[in-house]
Amino acid sequence: MPKQFISELKEGQSVDSTFSVKYKKPVSPYSKGYRFTAGLSDKTGEMEMKFWGGQDRRLVQAVFDSFREDDVVRVAGIVSMYDRRMEIHVNEGKGTVEGAKSFDVSDFVQSTRQDVGKMTAELMRAVESVGNPHIKALLVSFFGDASFAEDFRKAPAGITMHHNYMGGLLEHTLHVLHICMSLSEIHPALDRDLLTAGALLHDIGKTREFSVTTNIRQTPDGMLRGHITIGQEMLLERMARIPSFPDELKMKIAHIVLSHHGDTEYGSPLAPAFAEAEAVHYADECDAKLDQHITTRENSGTDDFRVWSRKLSRPLYVK
Repeated sequence: MPKQFISELKEGQSVDSTFSVKYKKPVSPYSKGYRFTAGLSDKTGEMEMKFWGGQDRRLVQAVFDSFREDDVVRVAGIVSMYDRRMEIHVNEGKGTVEGAKSFDVSDFVQSTRQDVGKMTAELMRAVESVGNPHIKALLVSFFGDASFAEDFRKAPAGITMHHNYMGGLLEHTLHVLHICMSLSEIHPALDRDLLTAGALLHDIGKTREFSVTTNIRQTPDGMLRGHITIGQEMLLERMARIPSFPDELKMKIAHIVLSHHGDTEYGSPLAPAFAEAEAVHYADECDAKLDQHITTRENSGTDDFRVWSRKLSRPLYVK
C-alpha cells in the first residue's frame, strides 16, 4: 500500500496508511458514546486522530489499549477540518486503528541529505587541526569514542526548531564550525583552537536530550535539565580524565557551552562573557535561524508571498 504522507492530506480525503504514534489521550465520553485522541506523525508532519466509538466503552478501550506511543499503526479514516485544523476521524465500525504489520522507518524520521561519512571525516580533520594539546585531548576523548561518535552522528539538533532529523546535529555542528572559522579569519585575535572546541562541543548534550525511534522525542533528562546543563556535565566528566587540564581553559570551554543560547530567555544561565563565546553564540543562532527560513521557504506550498512561521513568531517572505 503506498504511503500517504501527512503533508499531502486534504480535507475530505480518505486515509488508509501507516503513522507513528506521538501521544495518546485517554478514552472519554461524548454525546454518542466514547472516544479517544492520538497524535500521529510521519517525516512530513503531525496530525491528530480522533476515534469516535459507540456506547460500549470496553470496545473503545480495547482499541485504545492495542497500541502504545512510538508504535506504528495503520489508520483508515477521513480527513476532517476542526477548529481550522485538519484531523483524521475514525468512526467505529467504519474505520481502522491497528498495529502495522510492516513499515519503512524512513517514512517516519527524516535523515540528513548530506553524506554522513564525509561530514564525519571533516569533523575529524577539524579535531586534528587543533594545536592546543589539552583541547585536542578533550575533542579526541569525545569524537574518538566510538559509542559517543555514533550517537552524535545519528542525533537530531531539535524536535521542531531546526535541523530536526537524524544527522541534523552533525550537520548543524559543522555549519557552526564553518561560521566560527570564517570569523577567526576576519578577527585573527580570536583563539582558533578555543573556537573549534566551542563549535564542536556546544551541543553535545543533545545526544542525551533526544531519542530517536519512529519519532524524535525529548528524553526525561532532556526535559528536566536540557542539553546545556547535560552538555556541561559531559564536558566536566571528560576533562576530569585528562591529566593537568588547565582550570582556566576548563572554565572557558564550559562557559561557551553554558552561554551559547545567549541569555536566560533562551535557556542559557548567563550571557557570553568573552569574544570566543560570543562568536559561538552568534554562529549557533545564525545557522538555526537560517535553517528555519530555508525550511519554511522550501515547504511553503502556497501561492502567497508570505507564510506565518510558528518557530519565529512572525511572517516570512517565501518567494
